Amino acid sequence: METLPIFMKLRNRPCLVVGGGDVASRKVSLLEKAGADITVVAPELHPTLMQWLAEGRIRHFALVFEPSQMDGAAVVIAATDDAEVNHAVSQAAQARNIPVNVVDAPELCTFIVPSIMDRSPLLVAVSSGGAAPVLARMLRTRIETMIPAAYGRLAAFAAEFREAVKRRFSTGQQRRIFWEDVFQGAIGEQVLSGQESSARHAMEQLLAGSGELNHGEVYLVGGGPGDPDLLTFRALRLMQQADVCVYDKLVSKEVMELVRRDAELIYVGKSRDQHTLPQEDINQLLVRLAQEGKRVLRLKGGDPFIFGRGGEEIETLMENGVPFQVVPGITAANGVSSYAGIPLTHRDYAQSCLFTTGHLKDGSVNLDWHALVRPNQTVVIYMGLVGLPEICRQMQAHGASESLPIAIIQQGTTQRQRVVEGTLATLPGLVEHAGLRAPCLIIVGEVVRLREKLAWFAPSPEAVSAG
Repeated sequence: METLPIFMKLRNRPCLVVGGGDVASRKVSLLEKAGADITVVAPELHPTLMQWLAEGRIRHFALVFEPSQMDGAAVVIAATDDAEVNHAVSQAAQARNIPVNVVDAPELCTFIVPSIMDRSPLLVAVSSGGAAPVLARMLRTRIETMIPAAYGRLAAFAAEFREAVKRRFSTGQQRRIFWEDVFQGAIGEQVLSGQESSARHAMEQLLAGSGELNHGEVYLVGGGPGDPDLLTFRALRLMQQADVCVYDKLVSKEVMELVRRDAELIYVGKSRDQHTLPQEDINQLLVRLAQEGKRVLRLKGGDPFIFGRGGEEIETLMENGVPFQVVPGITAANGVSSYAGIPLTHRDYAQSCLFTTGHLKDGSVNLDWHALVRPNQTVVIYMGLVGLPEICRQMQAHGASESLPIAIIQQGTTQRQRVVEGTLATLPGLVEHAGLRAPCLIIVGEVVRLREKLAWFAPSPEAVSAG
């Protein structure tokens, strides 16, 4: 280890920046975030620095550099495009034992400014010691995706109770175990989900000896249309910490691969006329598992509240006093249409969009046909594969042109995506010939014509378009 990572407190301490250009302004911005008292030495200032000077956020000496300017400084940064000046700043600072950083000259530095992930008060710094700063930034970006912004709130929450926990637990080991349980349990999850008042109340009860550290909870999570890259950070975090996963048929195998490896998996998928469990039984299953103290992941394809019956499930959870969270997912209409190259709205073709379900009931498709055939709109039909011939017939019977474009997409956003395009008159025959299977999404409207221009997603070779 050639450098020692140190987090330095600079609030209200004098810091000197030599240089007034764009690079210097970025360094000044960083010091300002740390609360430093900043002086800039440069003959001229970048417009951003000029604005900050006018706002009283920095001081400025319109002078050439002199070593005496750094007397009393806690930190010095050289950010000029003059190698001789940068070298002089480094020598003068080291002679005074003042930490100095020279931008893009690690050999002149006594400290390195790392690539920073700011989740204040939680900070993560990544440095290559000046050897490969671009690589350090790339690694920082990867870490950003793993640590949601809410972790800053969790750190601030812990700070509130730090002294109380010290009084309650006498040894460092006891405190460590306690905090691990809090961060990984229900209280930590409440903070991360924005329920800080509830978390604070639970923590106070816990420290008073009248509360439980952990209890069962249900995470109602939208798994998106299939591509695991479309999951939210929060969805992925909950998927990794659940004790049991109750999942649907529409959740892709790629998304299921991201569920915690040792979680119990319970399949409750439904298909037409064939339900593994009736909905009411699923609702009660979630209640029972949570009441057993388990963290229950209710994983659904798409979004839980768009034809996902999520509302029914949380009604039952609320009636039984079971804590829960709802994590939205990218619904099929958004994800699948995007991957198929079909915009749902377009200024020249459609100014509105309607979502409906084509699920059959009692052998008929019960839809508002007059609403579906309005001009200048896009219609997205979920679960309409079986009823496609009837849908096309009824739309024509209610005034839609037989040449109205329509597309059906099978397993959209995945490498198994297939798209069949046609018109209201031709699509049923094309789909029968293609042998499509659920899950499929139907898009009706003039925007379908744009697919030839806008399609960008290239699935596997066998996932070809037809029509």
